[in-house]
Amino acid sequence: MKPSRRRRALLAAATILALTGVGAGPAQAEPPPDAPEQIDNGDFSTGIAPWFSYGTGPLGITDGRLCATVPGGLANPWDAGIGQDGVALTAGAEYTLAFEVSASPGTPVTAVLQLGSAPYTGYASVTVTAGGTAQRVERTFTVPDDNPSAQLIFQVGGSADEQTACLDNISLRGGEPPEPYEPDTGPRVRVNQVGYLPGGPKNATVVTEATGPLPWQLRSASGAVLASGSTDPRGVDLASGQNVQSIDFSAYRSPGAGLTLVADGETSHPFDISGTLYDRLRADSLQFFYAQRSGIAIDGELLGPQYARPAGHLGVAPNQGDTDVPCQPGVCDYRLDVRGGWYDAGDHGKYVVNGGIATYQLLNAFERTKTAATADGGTALGDSTLRVPERGNGMPDILDEARWELEFLLRMQVPAGRPLAGMAHHKIHDRNWTGLPLAPQDDPQPRELHPPSTAATLNLAATAAQCARLYAPYDAAFAARCRAAATTAYAAAKANPTRYASPTDSTGGGAYDDSNVTDEFYWAAVELWLTTGAPAYLADLSASPQHTADVFDPSGFGWQGVAALGRLDLATVPNALPAAELARVRASVTAAADEYLTELGRQAYGLPLPGDAGSYVWGGNSNIINNAVVLATAFDLTGDARYRDGAVQAADYLFGRNALNISYVTGWGEHAAQNQHSRIFAHQLDPASPNPPAGSLAGGANAALQDPFAAQLLAGCAPMFCYVDDINSYATNEVAINWNSALAWIASFLADQGEAGAVPRATCAVTYTNHGTWHGGTGFTAQVTLRNTGATVVNGWAVRFAFTGDQKVREAWLAKVTQAGATVTARNESYNARINPGGTVTFGFNATTGGGANPPPGLVTLNGTRCASS
Repeated sequence: MKPSRRRRALLAAATILALTGVGAGPAQAEPPPDAPEQIDNGDFSTGIAPWFSYGTGPLGITDGRLCATVPGGLANPWDAGIGQDGVALTAGAEYTLAFEVSASPGTPVTAVLQLGSAPYTGYASVTVTAGGTAQRVERTFTVPDDNPSAQLIFQVGGSADEQTACLDNISLRGGEPPEPYEPDTGPRVRVNQVGYLPGGPKNATVVTEATGPLPWQLRSASGAVLASGSTDPRGVDLASGQNVQSIDFSAYRSPGAGLTLVADGETSHPFDISGTLYDRLRADSLQFFYAQRSGIAIDGELLGPQYARPAGHLGVAPNQGDTDVPCQPGVCDYRLDVRGGWYDAGDHGKYVVNGGIATYQLLNAFERTKTAATADGGTALGDSTLRVPERGNGMPDILDEARWELEFLLRMQVPAGRPLAGMAHHKIHDRNWTGLPLAPQDDPQPRELHPPSTAATLNLAATAAQCARLYAPYDAAFAARCRAAATTAYAAAKANPTRYASPTDSTGGGAYDDSNVTDEFYWAAVELWLTTGAPAYLADLSASPQHTADVFDPSGFGWQGVAALGRLDLATVPNALPAAELARVRASVTAAADEYLTELGRQAYGLPLPGDAGSYVWGGNSNIINNAVVLATAFDLTGDARYRDGAVQAADYLFGRNALNISYVTGWGEHAAQNQHSRIFAHQLDPASPNPPAGSLAGGANAALQDPFAAQLLAGCAPMFCYVDDINSYATNEVAINWNSALAWIASFLADQGEAGAVPRATCAVTYTNHGTWHGGTGFTAQVTLRNTGATVVNGWAVRFAFTGDQKVREAWLAKVTQAGATVTARNESYNARINPGGTVTFGFNATTGGGANPPPGLVTLNGTRCASS
């Protein structure tokens, strides 16, 4: 909501139509009793949502009525209000507005039906004097304009005295029943509208009534037939309810642009075949985070002029700011500076548990560059590769972006000397819900810290432990801050293991409740052990029931189930687990990947997700990606191309190979989502507001239909059809940092695959030996021996590996050694450039370290090719 804009609109009284003066006048007939209801939850039987308020105290339910305290002394009626967005109106249709209202000690209340964004046209209004006894108001009117998402506001400000205003039984009946919604699904041949990697899988789905095989053709942009074949009938697909057939044209490997598939008289959207398809997506998916930053002015030269805006929530009016934030009443007696971080989703809230998994995935995408052969040492995520204002500072840009959130997470920790010191506040957001659109700098709501929780504290411990090892080569002081915060948070969580966020704490922001934190304890212990090497953390993770459990759910992992994060890092980050135990951990990853491959083969649309309604959930697109992350990790561990191809094929669903024939990533594909639910990116409601930036992921099909817009529009939908690209559908079409973090991870993986050709066979073996520490553990000596296991001579060699933390080479022998961040490159001297088949070469070095885990590197490459460990 923007009260300043609303004020301007409502002062233009000539545009407001009194309910008794609209249309034909007082002689109008009321809509019939069976006229459709346009208000959701008007009797508040299901709680507060989707009602919001501004300028009032918190909304609450008292004796079945929606009530709020309204401060006295507000200058105007519109300075405080209670409302609902997404009210559908049809031009020329009759409506009856009815409600019950009371106010104590008493004040005028004005009900206004209006356009909820610029130019804020008013359609109808009625003013009543509310007293201590509830009175019923009912008026009939005709509206002049169509509007699928109007706004009903009860203005309750303007009284000299503090008021308690209550509403009940709010109804707006009328208008013609909407036509049955039929999504425009385009051509019946569904493809990845972005395209396919030359050596990767290439699959499409045909929606058809035919039951027998159909001929298909792959055509060039000019119409020439490049390949042909027959479809594979698949029957009725459970997730979509469609009769479908599959096309596999993987055998065609030549690059091309503007290609199409033709089958059953239909021509697909165009697509490309290229090894550089996803290069830009890596940066696009990460620019979303800069666009979501709180507490910093967004630079239009980086993202485009339409995204430029002042800093939000720094205490500049009308913001009340995040620099000096109190707790909810009764929670604490101090105030914190919690500026910065990312706005979590479509609102202006910031949540530690969602910030935790999102930060983890950005940090893990960077850490993967140390251990994955296809990641090329992280050059594509290095300094000056992304659109962030910190580019050029010597730190990898993805770490710059993650640090913006890490600084916020650190600020959410309860200070020393306070009750529950070391724990983390669960969240901070507005006292009351606001409406759309609303730029961050225009948010007038008071902000509040919510109680500390064990889950939030362990999210802080885990991500701060990651921070401690990953930032150490670039900013030792920041890494030390992170390590101290992580160890303090973990100890505080162990001392307070059952402090759970309340599931009813959902006024002004999501509850994000979680009453099972064994997974958070496991994840945090893993990260702390990987960073510090301390035996106590190894004991804790080993004793966790999650350590031997199947942590990879068929429907994917998310913020509420994070044991998979610990498992993936144990499997990939170099560590000192015994060989047999490490093999078991890695086998659990490949076993899960095998299950996802099996599921992918069962699904006619080729995604690693079961087809039942229970698997299509809020933010389900991120769950699909997270299953692809497991497949990608299995490939990084084994080099087995089946896993790579599974992860690559899973991306097809996101970019158009789905029942709706839509790409869920803004700006990517012929027909892509662009109206995601967001207060910041609300172009659908306000032409002056932008659409989400390219690379923004929509939540995706959600069979539960947990918002009124989707529930009314999509009732009875097959799971894959339970989505609409409309800003009013927050349950299917919101943006969120933990969804885009999944996209950023898989985008980086996809870009790394290039043409997805054959996986090269290892032609070298490496032995890395740590000969021990010196100077009280601040230094160590290591030796690397490489064996040429191939059939040809190596004439000139470059060896690359990465340390896990702050280790720094001081001097080396038998090689020319350089280091950038944690990455070490050793090149031959003039006299030892040649390695004959079966021959070896050795070099050594001394290095310094501030302490912590110091395992052998997980990946050593010789001239860019992975060497086997020996």
